[in-house]
Parts: sequence; C-alpha cells; structure tokens
Amino acid sequence: MTSLREVGLEKSVDKKPSELSGGMKKRIGIARTLILKPKIMLYDEPTAGLDPITSAEINDLILAMRDKHNTASIIITHDISSAHATADRVIALFGGVNKMEGTFDELKAKGDAELAAFFNY
Repeated sequence: MTSLREVGLEKSVDKKPSELSGGMKKRIGIARTLILKPKIMLYDEPTAGLDPITSAEINDLILAMRDKHNTASIIITHDISSAHATADRVIALFGGVNKMEGTFDELKAKGDAELAAFFNY
C-alpha cells in the first residue's frame, strides 16, 4: 500500500484495471517498480496518450520519486516537453544512431535542422 500512497492512488487499491484512467495506469506502473527499490527506473513513453495536465503530473511524479528514492531515471520519449521537464541530459537518436547529446538547452542551441521541429513545441 505504501507504493500506492506514494503515487497518490491509495484509495484505488480495489479498482479493476478497466476502471483506471490512463494517468492512473501510469502511476500504477511507477508504484509497481518502486516495490523493487530500484537504483534505476526505466520509463518508456511515460506521457504517451495523456492530456497536458496529466502529463505534467506524471513528469512531476517522476522527479519526486527520483529525489525521494535517490534513483536514476532513463526516459525514452518523443514528448519534447516531457524531456525538457525531466531530463538532466538528453540523447537524440535518429535511425537508432546517437546524433547528439547534452543538456536540453545545449541541444536546442545547436540549431540542428533535424532537431528543430522537436524544439518548436
């Protein structure tokens, strides 16, 4: 129950998966991982399919759990606003190849044509 409390779902313990919203399902995924007390948390498209408000809440939860549990996070995302909100470092992959890496602001400042569309969010 502690993990559910940490992600704000302690009152949802008796709900069936079909009764959970998209944001609740994302929170459940985080809670399930926290049970294992990981050193690294891996997120695959954590804000995919969510509205902007819920996306921001998930981003905040990712940061809060990172700080509270002293974990590193690896986040795979196409959501540039999520990357901006959560990442200390960014690796931009194109065709599976590391095109460039650095802080969000460093990548934006490079003015790369392929990356430009991502920074116009």
